[in-house]
Amino acid sequence: MEFISNTLYDYVVAHSQEEPPLLADLSRQTHLKVLQPRMLSGPLQGRFLSVLAKLLQPKRILEVGTFTGYATLCLAEGLAKDGQIDTLDKNEELVDFQRSFFDRSPWGKQIHQHCGDAIEIIPTLEGQYDLVFLDADKKNYLNYLELLLPKIKKGGLLLSDNVLWSGKVFEETQKNDRDTAVLKEYNQKLAKHLQLETVLLPLRDGLTLSRKN
Repeated sequence: MEFISNTLYDYVVAHSQEEPPLLADLSRQTHLKVLQPRMLSGPLQGRFLSVLAKLLQPKRILEVGTFTGYATLCLAEGLAKDGQIDTLDKNEELVDFQRSFFDRSPWGKQIHQHCGDAIEIIPTLEGQYDLVFLDADKKNYLNYLELLLPKIKKGGLLLSDNVLWSGKVFEETQKNDRDTAVLKEYNQKLAKHLQLETVLLPLRDGLTLSRKN
């Protein structure tokens, strides 16, 4: 769900930095070959991620939920020269697709793919990260938060995607809708968390920006 009209969205995209050709091709190939292509970050959110990463110039980025790698490559645009990205996804069928685009970019050797259950992988990752992008299964967002907070450096950023969940978070939760129930609790927890400064942006399907104190 978009929270602005198509006309306004088209105007905003037209007056933002142009989507790089590699990402445009990635978007086309995702729509042609992959189920649920709407999961792509898209040009507006992608340019936001790129600019934010360039401002931060992170040495270490952790992404939970790779999909086809669009957001990965956007974040990589701001990566420090000696930096790296660890990106996690459980869909092994997409690993080769992701890698084909990563290797066409200048950051292929800096992007490390991890395939499997993020709940199991995150505790095995050593050190801390300057930026974490969470865009995985919503029912586990609260579990991810507990695992990710210790992995974020002081002053580092946590980005949480799809936090408006097509508007379901401000409607009555339907019975057995676990995803929406968790997202409502997650949003409340971020807003009041003593370790975080948080702002929820109505960008695409909702993107929360949280800074660790």
